[in-house]
Amino acid sequence: MIERYIIEGSTYAADIDFLINMIAWLVGFWFFLCQGIFFYLIISNRAKPGVNAGYVTGEEKFPKNLISYSHWGVLLCDVFILWFAVSTWYDIKQDLPPAQETVRVIGQQWAWTFVHPGPDGKLDTADDITLVDELHLKKDTLYHYQLESLDVLHSFSVPVFRLKQDAIPGRTITGWFEPTITGEYSIQCAEICGIGHGIMGARVFLETEDEHLAWMSQHTTTNLAAATFE
Repeated sequence: MIERYIIEGSTYAADIDFLINMIAWLVGFWFFLCQGIFFYLIISNRAKPGVNAGYVTGEEKFPKNLISYSHWGVLLCDVFILWFAVSTWYDIKQDLPPAQETVRVIGQQWAWTFVHPGPDGKLDTADDITLVDELHLKKDTLYHYQLESLDVLHSFSVPVFRLKQDAIPGRTITGWFEPTITGEYSIQCAEICGIGHGIMGARVFLETEDEHLAWMSQHTTTNLAAATFE
């Protein structure tokens, strides 16, 4: 359901959407079933002239079976939810596939700083490209991100990737994503981090390889010109 409103933009976005949809359908099934039974019992057992109220001891077969079967049904649904939730969590948060490139994401009040590798494809070298509130990525490239915070707790949220990861001061958290689409999309801070929290937004630019090379060439030339001027 969520994919109708926010496009799936990473390799694991569909897995998260499936998990959310599955929980919604299972919980929705039991909710409407219980509401149906509830209102049926209210209507069917409403007060009627000349009819005495029934007395239910809890030992009758039908009420006992209704409760027992419902319990087993709910437990079975819980097993499905737990299985898919743990599997999805492991694939996204614990099983870190090899990276093709790495970017650094730094949160601070109230902006995101992104450090991109330059033409050499490596961080912490002279050709790194550092931008505020702009993250540029190549489609179909598996990235590791190194997430840091310079001050307080932030949360790096990229809805199109179905990614949300807290940024904790004093720690570098490594995660991954692989974009599958192109275009410009929003990045948010999903943790209240102070008075400017609401304006702490950024943009992610998902580009083809040619578009990314052109962007990189432009910024590399600018960096070299600035270094020469200094």
